[in-house]
Amino acid sequence: EVRLVESGGGLVEPGGTLRLSCAASGFTFSNSAMTWFRQPPGKGLEWVSVIDAMGDNTYYTDTVKGRFTISRDNAKSTVYLQMNSLKPEDTAVYYCGRGSTRGQGTQVTVSP
Repeated sequence: EVRLVESGGGLVEPGGTLRLSCAASGFTFSNSAMTWFRQPPGKGLEWVSVIDAMGDNTYYTDTVKGRFTISRDNAKSTVYLQMNSLKPEDTAVYYCGRGSTRGQGTQVTVSP
């Protein structure tokens, strides 16, 4: 059974930082590209970033480029999202995903 468990969310002031983690199990992690999504309050799901299986290639939506960094540790079956210079518009539930599977999400709130 594929299982994805996100953690690391919380309340942070604008300009602050958070590091999200997603622990994966139930599949060969090192063979899978991994994705971060987010869902702002009252809005639909949006793609944030993706990293290929070996971590050689990463891509970001324009609104987070230069502020967020996706990475992975295949030995730990974990993918990360380092979020710097956070803005109120980054407030959302953040999910990691593999194919059509997503975790339960972790809430990120950016507010003074």
